[in-house]
Amino acid sequence: MFLRQVYDSHLAQYAYVIGCQKTGEAVVIDPLRDVAQYREIAEGEGLKLSAVVETHIHADFVSGARELAAQGAAVYVSAEGGADWQSEWAKDLPTLHLLRDGDSFSIGKIKLQAMHTPGHTPEHLCYLVTDEGGGADEAMALISGDFLFVGDVGRPDLLEQAAGFAGTQEAGARQLYQSLRKLEFLPDHLQVLPAHGAGSACGKSLGSVPTSTLGYEKRFNRPLRLALEGKEEDFVAYILDGQPEPPLYFANMKKVNKMGPAVLGEVATPDELQLTQVTARLKEPDFVVVDTRSDREAFAASHLKGSLYAPAKSDFSGFAGSYLMPDEKVVMVVEDGQEADNLSKQLRRIGIDHVLGWLPAESLTKAGSNDLARIDTVKFAEVEDYLNTHDDATVVDVRRAGEYAEDHVKGAVNMAHTRLRARSNELPVDVPVVVHCQSGNRAAVAAAWLSREGREVLLVNDSFAHVADAMLA
Repeated sequence: MFLRQVYDSHLAQYAYVIGCQKTGEAVVIDPLRDVAQYREIAEGEGLKLSAVVETHIHADFVSGARELAAQGAAVYVSAEGGADWQSEWAKDLPTLHLLRDGDSFSIGKIKLQAMHTPGHTPEHLCYLVTDEGGGADEAMALISGDFLFVGDVGRPDLLEQAAGFAGTQEAGARQLYQSLRKLEFLPDHLQVLPAHGAGSACGKSLGSVPTSTLGYEKRFNRPLRLALEGKEEDFVAYILDGQPEPPLYFANMKKVNKMGPAVLGEVATPDELQLTQVTARLKEPDFVVVDTRSDREAFAASHLKGSLYAPAKSDFSGFAGSYLMPDEKVVMVVEDGQEADNLSKQLRRIGIDHVLGWLPAESLTKAGSNDLARIDTVKFAEVEDYLNTHDDATVVDVRRAGEYAEDHVKGAVNMAHTRLRARSNELPVDVPVVVHCQSGNRAAVAAAWLSREGREVLLVNDSFAHVADAMLA
């Protein structure tokens, strides 16, 4: 048996390539959209990637299942959860296999058995993996998807918080509780192979360790312990409290993965553009420049008008996905042309397909003043004086709600930067907006959006640790 965990650091996502070395067959579970990487892994081991398996309809990345189906792979997806939670794109495929709780299938001499684990989503399946070719008659691993993580469990509120299915989060939490209780009867030796690690918005306390064992999680995973101890109300309260606000693009991912993303095939490397090609289109409403420079002070001091800011060396996918819409046409400003292909790939993974090309950052020095903009910056020590002379200004704290609850500036409005595009219409118009976060990075991203909207913005490029006690609520 061959098993390889494939990690994407930008999405904190794990896919799994599992192969039978006796028969030369392989399967990939929960692949990203750029599927060549999984074929290369399989072929490097002398295996043919013949099937793709999904644990659920994903909300945080575009699935590669349809891409592989177009290349002839068999497709295994959930039939659980009811008609609203089925993979519509796959329903007419001759290679489709619909799975219910307890169903099993084999890849060569490796058996995968589906286990229905609703809660994160209604259709969610986990898979028990048994190496029958190696003589095993008991599972050695649990492919746990977004159900069970290292140190955490899948959040049940995403359907409501990200996709707009009102009234689903408490019901989902109670479903998740019941699903977790099933784990009591599974052996402790099982390896837990999750779909995400630390940094994912699919939970609030995901561990950085890539795998675990079920026995370890039963002992030290707090929400799992609450479920196994039969403390349903405590579990529901805990799992719904303090979850991070998801990026805006999550809402679109559910629709895309249910109905099916466009098949990409071979994707060309994005072209380098001339400055005049970009500046000629700055006033088009669906044309967006995404500035990826690492120096936010340099961005604030001078950037093309209407630019969004998503530093390449930070949470690029989360930043870009919180402000870009899938139908917008994107040009990236990059410091290194070699980054352009990777950044374009990251955008496609979250459903941003219309990348027109890239512009070298140094070319901005040749732009005319009519094509450039700036965002004024201050330190926290200057904010109090500014507010004293601008009593109509609104302070916007773009940290997570949990950070805001711990401490915040008097009178500040909390709007997590991941939800700002959806909520900025709640802010008063024609008044200055003072934007801050914990370090200045998220605030710079948010300030760029507010500036693109035409607002007067003041960016607090400073650490929250420097807020004077007198300014705190």
